[in-house]
Amino acid sequence: MERPAMLSVDSSDSYKPFSGMKNEETVELNAKNLRLDCCIFPSINWINGDRAQSSIYRDTLHLLHRTTTISLSQVQQIHAQLLRTGLYDLPHYRTKLLSTYANHHRFSDAKSLLHSLLKPDLLSFTTLINAFSKFKEFKNTLNLFSELLANGLYPDAHVLPSIIKACTGILAVKIGKQVHGFSVASGLSLDPFVESSLVHFYVKCDELDGAHKLFKNMVEKDVVSWSALAAGYARKGDVLNAKKVFNEVKGLGLKPNTVSWNGMIAGFNQSGCFLDAVFMFQQMHARGFTSDGTSISSVLPAIGDLGYLNSGTQVHGYVIKTGFLIDKCIVSALIDMYGKCGCALEMSKVFEDTGLVDVGACNALIAGLARHGLVDKALRVFKELQDQGMELNVVSWTSVIACCSQHGKDIEALELFRGMQAAGVKPNAVTIPCLLPACGNIAALTHGKAAHCFSLKSGISDDVYIGSALIDMYANCGKIQVARCCFDRMPARNLVCWNAMLGAYAMHGKANDAIEIFHLMQRSGEKPDSVSFTSLLSSCSQSGLTEEGQHYFESMSRDHGIEARIEHYACIVSLLGRAGKLEQAYSMIKKMPFVPDACVWGALLSSCRLHHNMSLGEVAAGKLFELEPMNPGNYILLSNIYASKGKWKEVDKVRDTMRDKGLRKNPGCSWIEVKNRVHMLLAGDKSLPQMDKILDKLNRLSMEMKKAGYLPNIDNVLQDVEEQEKEHILCGHSEKLAVVFGILNTSQGSPLRVTKNLRICGDCHVFIKFISGFEGREIFVRDTNRYHHFKDGECSCGDYW
Repeated sequence: MERPAMLSVDSSDSYKPFSGMKNEETVELNAKNLRLDCCIFPSINWINGDRAQSSIYRDTLHLLHRTTTISLSQVQQIHAQLLRTGLYDLPHYRTKLLSTYANHHRFSDAKSLLHSLLKPDLLSFTTLINAFSKFKEFKNTLNLFSELLANGLYPDAHVLPSIIKACTGILAVKIGKQVHGFSVASGLSLDPFVESSLVHFYVKCDELDGAHKLFKNMVEKDVVSWSALAAGYARKGDVLNAKKVFNEVKGLGLKPNTVSWNGMIAGFNQSGCFLDAVFMFQQMHARGFTSDGTSISSVLPAIGDLGYLNSGTQVHGYVIKTGFLIDKCIVSALIDMYGKCGCALEMSKVFEDTGLVDVGACNALIAGLARHGLVDKALRVFKELQDQGMELNVVSWTSVIACCSQHGKDIEALELFRGMQAAGVKPNAVTIPCLLPACGNIAALTHGKAAHCFSLKSGISDDVYIGSALIDMYANCGKIQVARCCFDRMPARNLVCWNAMLGAYAMHGKANDAIEIFHLMQRSGEKPDSVSFTSLLSSCSQSGLTEEGQHYFESMSRDHGIEARIEHYACIVSLLGRAGKLEQAYSMIKKMPFVPDACVWGALLSSCRLHHNMSLGEVAAGKLFELEPMNPGNYILLSNIYASKGKWKEVDKVRDTMRDKGLRKNPGCSWIEVKNRVHMLLAGDKSLPQMDKILDKLNRLSMEMKKAGYLPNIDNVLQDVEEQEKEHILCGHSEKLAVVFGILNTSQGSPLRVTKNLRICGDCHVFIKFISGFEGREIFVRDTNRYHHFKDGECSCGDYW
């Protein structure tokens, strides 16, 4: 490689130190700008002679020592002056110039200056390497180190710590070990600074065995290296070794300081060893050490995760007593702690009382409100902060989007995402997985695709969590093939990705595909967990694969060492119940090794509703009334069983009970995306602008159905009214309204995607099957149980749902 040309002054008395310098940075060496009498060169003299040269040497060196106050333009003028006077060859000037350029962050200029030297010496390299390392220009540091060696120079104890620091900064384990080997071979490893740097390098790179060996062999053990080693074990969650190293301090003749304790507390908190973090905090105070902001902000999250409200209150009192409430990090940690402990009132009080409204505290408050399902309050706080002009960051927006997405405010989540982009806040790899469930929940495919495109453009689509969220979103929007494509194209997969694909197939009732992906997962070396078996058993239940489902249920503990949980029993009860084996399902409940919960009894009650089994239905309902006395769905299911048997008095009794408890049936609600907008339709809603057109279209379609031999299934109207009124009631079901609305507002032949908050009824199922063939449409309907893909007059469920 050709060495860059040396710098020189041309005959026009105009000089650019580096070819990359902008025109306005050109140093003009003429009479005007050389009048620097009282500023730069107070004793400059252009008469040749030793006295003049001595004066220039003295004044220039004095000025270069002012590296913190000297301006860049002054540096450039001095550089030019040194070249002109011939003083540039003196090592003192070169090293000071290199250091000064680096201090001004003119790294390219500094490197160009180094490359201009015919034979750069070790001092020049050391000056620049140390400067680059200081400013965390770690890649440049290592590149210069390579150049140093290429020039036949060997590093000394003054430069090696900076090289090791650079390896630590970018976790360059292989290079760091090579530098360690060189230090041992050259004897420099005995230098205290080199030893300490190497210990920190191995700790940061999670090579704790190597760090421990080094520490044991250190000639001069210091408290910094000892603290770093102990904290490294704590961060890894190795409680035994962390405490062993920490307790050896007396035998080493060292005295721990606040930083030592903080490292242990923060390390245990980061590794999830919350109890140990709290214990270290208590020990710190017991041994007479005073905690600082770092100690408190590190222990509060651990207290919150443990739910130790009393301890949290004591720390809060200490914070008030010591005046730490002015620390924004501590305020945020207090809000977070109270949020985790379920104290929404105290959390809001800390936020309001401190008066330190910063973005960290805002984020903690929003996250805390979201954790407790206080979505409306979280949205109100977020809006108020916006109105106050608070510069909310990506964490703020992501928190409130996740809050809405997790608690049924899906449309609000989509609107917030648009607002986030309008505010100029760029979403990240956490935002997208928080948004995608909202798109999937209401089948907002267009919005989901837009989020997918954003992740592709941003280069974050390979993230496993985004990949898993995309699989869920496309599956929820009825695009199971696209979900599989996303899965197949993932460069790396974890268990979450496999489970997402299993859950997608379960939702669509594709049991055979679920079984195939389950075996593929095992062949790839990924071990299934309890979630994997929940999806597998659910898919068998949806498709009526009773024997296969029982086989996998038994194989859980036999072949995989996974004990069945309550959700697995719920799947098996549903599997047997849906297949009509209600007594066998009831027997399974009675043999369970733990008390059945509402999910198990709910699965039995739903099956009893499906097969009109009143006696077992009453048993299941009775248990559910004890477990969930305020869940209206259980009363509705029992009422439906009675109604299917014509037991209208019993129906009235159940409804009277609901009325006395203040319970109301959840209204049927469906969502459909039309022209990039999600529309919500309620059962029996007459307020839609197009309701007249919808009802007219419904009537015409009903006539066509009757001509084709289809009759309304009035058995699905569980009310004691006339048949004509029952037909009218069926027309008001939300999924019918959504499908007809979609037909009226989309082009012929385009697919429709509907999401419903309840189970689709049999009459609507027959109606949509007919529509799919009559109108030539693919219609996707997702209810609370599964996905129905209607096409050419058939449904993917095979009428088993």
